[in-house]
Amino acid sequence: MNIMCFSKSTATGMHFLPLNELIVTLALGAGLGFFGGLFGIGGGIIAIPLLVLGFGMEQPLAQGTALVLMVPNLLVGWWRYNQRHPLAWRQAALIGLSATLTTWLVAHFAARLDPDLLRQLFSIFIGALALRMLRRRHAHGGAERPLKLRALPLVGMAGGSSMGLLGIGGGLVATPLLSGWLGQRQTVAQSLSLALVAPSSVVALATYAGAQRVDWSLGLPLAIGGLFTVSAGVALAHKLPEKRMRAAFAWMLAATALWLFVGSFFRT
Repeated sequence: MNIMCFSKSTATGMHFLPLNELIVTLALGAGLGFFGGLFGIGGGIIAIPLLVLGFGMEQPLAQGTALVLMVPNLLVGWWRYNQRHPLAWRQAALIGLSATLTTWLVAHFAARLDPDLLRQLFSIFIGALALRMLRRRHAHGGAERPLKLRALPLVGMAGGSSMGLLGIGGGLVATPLLSGWLGQRQTVAQSLSLALVAPSSVVALATYAGAQRVDWSLGLPLAIGGLFTVSAGVALAHKLPEKRMRAAFAWMLAATALWLFVGSFFRT
């Protein structure tokens, strides 16, 4: 089957895929889950460009559909991570509630934006992320500072804005703020980021679905396929040279960002 049979997809709602298309979609979800685990960033940042460029989806529909893939992985990750690095309920509530409310507000706006404008914003975001990854130096250690609870809602709003607007990036925005600005250990920063991203992704998905910006027939098989391979990607990531992996992924993001941005000017 030619995967481009989905080209210019504008479908929403739920319908049954033919068996051969279902198998391909499950396999694609497995690949996205694997690479999401391998690079430690999440399947959405890979899935959204793929759905736009390979399936011909409009940007809002691609973001909503990718959230179907992301939500179960994020919820499982949050649950497992909290078992090892439990958070005080007040910390989780402050960052989670502020992020969730912001996500809900921004997602209502984003789901109705012009698709080409949203696509350009998305390409700028992942291009900036690629540059940051390429310029990143070895982190220098420092003493952990007491967590400022009053600052957590601001971090939640920053991460929630990214989740609502782009469907991704809550953790990518929040983790550097928590570890750099607020001086938290990386494990604490990641645990707080998951408390932000996991509930925010559910709200973002519900909002995009309410605006008819989710193709469930693609999203659900992608999610099922991804659940089987995330752990394998994480396991391989611990065996490969981190510097080379991050550089390769950053260059891939930079090329994808350029492709998305330039392509938006030539869409018919």
